Amino acid sequence: MSINKVILIGRLGADPEIRYTLDGKPVASFRLATNEVIIRNGEKEVLTEWHRVVAFGRLAEICGEYLSKGSQVYIEGKLRTRKFEDKQGMQRYVTEIVVQTMQILDKKPQSSDEAAKSYAMESSPKIAKKSTDIDTDFLNEPLVDEEDIPF
Repeated sequence: MSINKVILIGRLGADPEIRYTLDGKPVASFRLATNEVIIRNGEKEVLTEWHRVVAFGRLAEICGEYLSKGSQVYIEGKLRTRKFEDKQGMQRYVTEIVVQTMQILDKKPQSSDEAAKSYAMESSPKIAKKSTDIDTDFLNEPLVDEEDIPF
């Protein structure tokens, strides 16, 4: 048995890029920053890790419509490493998180319907699912100060 699961809470470094496969399926990709505060030699230091994130199908469309640079999101997904050939013909590898569940955590409403904030959007079902089965009170607490974000 093995498990491939990633859970991240972070902020987008730029607006999601939306592309389409040859058969017309949407694909959204974006970079997500997560921060860790450490104390080194008595000084507070913020370490930022950047993650490549990709979403497919209806979830990709939702990311493109509702997310933008600086948006705070909760992501659940799996790691995937893929191989590609660059313009010089060299084989390259990239590791990314394939999104299975995404929840927008911004305090400001994304639409006139504030209830939409409490919905988790999942890639498998084509509909949004209300997330009432887990305690999400901790998600409203700020992870880092706005001043600590590198963008």
